[in-house]
Amino acid sequence: MPDFVAPAVKKFVTWDYVVFAALFLVSASIGVFFAVKERKKKTSKEFLVGGKQMTCGPIAFSLTSSFMSAVTVLGTPSEVYRYGASFVLFFLTYTLVIIFTSELFLPVFYRSGITSTYEYLELRFNKIVRLAATLIYILQTILYTGIVVYAPSLALNQVTGFDLWGSVAATGIVCTFYCTLGGLKAVVWTDAFQMVVMVAGFVAVLIRGTGLNGGATKVWEDAHEGSRLNIFDFDVDPLRRHTFWTIVIGGTFTWLGLYGVNQSTIQRCISCKSERHAKLALYLNLLGLWTVLVCAVFCGLVMYSHYKSCDPWTAAFISAPDQLMPYFVMDIFASMPGVPGLFVACAFSGTLSTVAASINALATVTFEDLVKKGFPNVSEKMSTWISKGLCVLYGVLCTSMAAAASLLGGVVQASLSIHGMCGGPMLGLFTLGIVFPCANWKLSTLNCTLANSTEALLTAAPTLAPERPLLADTWYSLSYLYFSAIGCVGCAITGLLISFITGPSKGEDIPPVLIKPVCNLFCFWSKRLKILLWCGVRHDSPEMDFGKKLPEAAANKSRTDNTFKNNTNKENNHQIRGYNSEENSYTNISRESRL
Repeated sequence: MPDFVAPAVKKFVTWDYVVFAALFLVSASIGVFFAVKERKKKTSKEFLVGGKQMTCGPIAFSLTSSFMSAVTVLGTPSEVYRYGASFVLFFLTYTLVIIFTSELFLPVFYRSGITSTYEYLELRFNKIVRLAATLIYILQTILYTGIVVYAPSLALNQVTGFDLWGSVAATGIVCTFYCTLGGLKAVVWTDAFQMVVMVAGFVAVLIRGTGLNGGATKVWEDAHEGSRLNIFDFDVDPLRRHTFWTIVIGGTFTWLGLYGVNQSTIQRCISCKSERHAKLALYLNLLGLWTVLVCAVFCGLVMYSHYKSCDPWTAAFISAPDQLMPYFVMDIFASMPGVPGLFVACAFSGTLSTVAASINALATVTFEDLVKKGFPNVSEKMSTWISKGLCVLYGVLCTSMAAAASLLGGVVQASLSIHGMCGGPMLGLFTLGIVFPCANWKLSTLNCTLANSTEALLTAAPTLAPERPLLADTWYSLSYLYFSAIGCVGCAITGLLISFITGPSKGEDIPPVLIKPVCNLFCFWSKRLKILLWCGVRHDSPEMDFGKKLPEAAANKSRTDNTFKNNTNKENNHQIRGYNSEENSYTNISRESRL
């Protein structure tokens, strides 16, 4: 192989810094705008969930921007460049995830009138389960956000000369600033702006890169010759990192933990003014996910065509695969000042949106699940100040966690591994509650999840090589995309076994609004069989109709289980306020107005 000399890749110039700074300035300005506009609305509900009057459009943009973070902008093209375009199979994964989220999980959360998803766990199980899930979520989100902040800062620092800790600090300060000032509305509208920037950055790279490499046909031919288009690998071996089955099955479990039961997603969905708007937001968001995925995959193929004869990583021009994309950008836009700054803004748009959404969600669960439980009589004015203080606290914690992210390897695998270890058991817990009426509260995923995540993060490299475990090449070598599936299925099976051993819950004691009767889809021909599989939950009772009534008792259960049981029958006959018969969906009203 001939010797290659690293090309003189240009560093940032003034115009690049101007474009990049404009992103931060606009993001901060949106926070200031909503702080001024909403200054007379003092309630914590307005701050945390936008008064529950948002529409589907901005929520859809916000969801896409938040979950297509810098991990996607930098990590996915690198994955495609190195391993091929099989990542495009996430097209199917995202579709399944959105369908399950909008049709299974969202209706239950929306109609329950909750603010924190973990509030559902207290309504369905008890306070201990809710507390355990809340703590796991806080740990998971802080760890993930650390990766999201650190990864782009490191990659861009080593390629463009952009200051590492300066960019980390700037990200944390700006996100915390507009989250604290403007609340959820600022987060959502800033995300919408950042989504536009993200797509613009990808499109600029695709147009320039394709033109420099002979056009789309030549790029496609190079990818085919380099075996980068071998997408459909149906090998069932679970040890293979990426196959059709690991991406579609394992990826669905992983992303369902991110979407279906994740506070950040559900919080924005329940902020919509009706259930119909919430579902539309999810399906519009699916279009956004497809768009960003296709852009990222094709960027990887264009990058492969450009460097097919000289890999910058193996040639030691860069020190890590995650630097491939910024290196490529600085290479192809060397003569176009300002455009590299646009790509950096693209990467940091994903970072800002994800970090801001995480800070807002962390503040919400902490206030709803911890602060309000300890101080139930806190005033509305004080609630708002506490919520803002929590935003500042988590902004500092998430930014500080970036220092630990350097120990976690590649950004895609590290981030999805964290979600798999923590999100999988969490998904299993919610699935137990929503799908299986027989599941009772005598279960906990706290110990196993914390043990796994702690072991993965804190195990230091030993000075002497340890003896290789017997399971090292089998069980311990499973694809990282299966972590969530194993956690979810393991939690569900364990929960069901414990429930039957200790005595299953009585269906007649569970408000139908907390259970989704999925058996109806498979037993539509037999009413008797459907009723049998309802396990006593009164889905067919006129006053307990899942689609049109909401038992008011569900809203009171968090206060005391005894009151919940005593008042259920008395309150079941109340027609839910906010049901829109024309849209056949619910319109959000504050839970306090129903009490």
